[in-house]
Amino acid sequence: MNYKHSPRRGPATDNVAKLTIKEDGTLLAAAATLLPDHKPTKLKSMLRHNQLAINGVPSKQFDQPVSAGDQLWVNFDRSFQVFSHPRIKLVYEDNDIIVVDKGYGVLSTAAGKPSDDTVYNIVKKYARGFSDKANVYVVHRLDRDTSGLMLLTRTKQARDKLISNWNNMVIERKYIAVVEGKVEQKEGTVKSFLAENPETFEMYSTDDKKLGRLAVTRYRVVKQGGRFAMVELEIKTGRKNQIRVHMHDLGNPVSGDRKYGGHPSPINRIALHATTLSIIHPITGKAVTFTSPVPDSFNTMLR
Repeated sequence: MNYKHSPRRGPATDNVAKLTIKEDGTLLAAAATLLPDHKPTKLKSMLRHNQLAINGVPSKQFDQPVSAGDQLWVNFDRSFQVFSHPRIKLVYEDNDIIVVDKGYGVLSTAAGKPSDDTVYNIVKKYARGFSDKANVYVVHRLDRDTSGLMLLTRTKQARDKLISNWNNMVIERKYIAVVEGKVEQKEGTVKSFLAENPETFEMYSTDDKKLGRLAVTRYRVVKQGGRFAMVELEIKTGRKNQIRVHMHDLGNPVSGDRKYGGHPSPINRIALHATTLSIIHPITGKAVTFTSPVPDSFNTMLR
């Protein structure tokens, strides 16, 4: 299941129903079946005013295809409101988890002094728009200059389940990077123990397991072009700066990553993007997959 967007849920005073669609068809036909006391003109009005959503995604398209088992969300009081931020997109939300697509240059959480311009604070402010007691919890972080998918939870219970059983609940995490030079082996695995230099706060690879923590990165060359190569990366461990260090170890640093051997990038950023996140939902136990497209600027570097 790939989720693209989700509405903000309204305050507790909103009258929102979540109804299960029984057969394949269209949005309007499903609404007519599940809401038999509503006249066609009323249903069309609700469509126009964003009061209907499929699996949490608001829609004004009367003939949008729906499948048996989908959920029809109905807000009887008002329109579903949509999360809006210039650097962060809301990919999915439910009662337990929130997935966002973070722009580069945005901190996941505050580093040092508190900042309002972090994913955590922005999403928390959004959550508290309908409940003063609402909270969010960061499950994993992305570096400031890495863009892409990031997972948060609405409850401590969901966060604890994910963190305590991370290796089993995270099915797949993939990134796309544009790296410097020609990658000699078209695919392979980089494995090392990562340690941190206490003076520079830079990570480095070591063979001494007493000094660092095991990090494993699988890579596959997607495209080679000119001075750069586009590489798909899958991480089985989530260590600080893992991909950046391992690409440096491979002799192909991520473009723009001057901290780990890269040169200034023609797109003025570190060319690293989290594209795929597949997890076992901490509450429902179902496998869910979220995707984010590769930034257009990455492709321009290989032309």
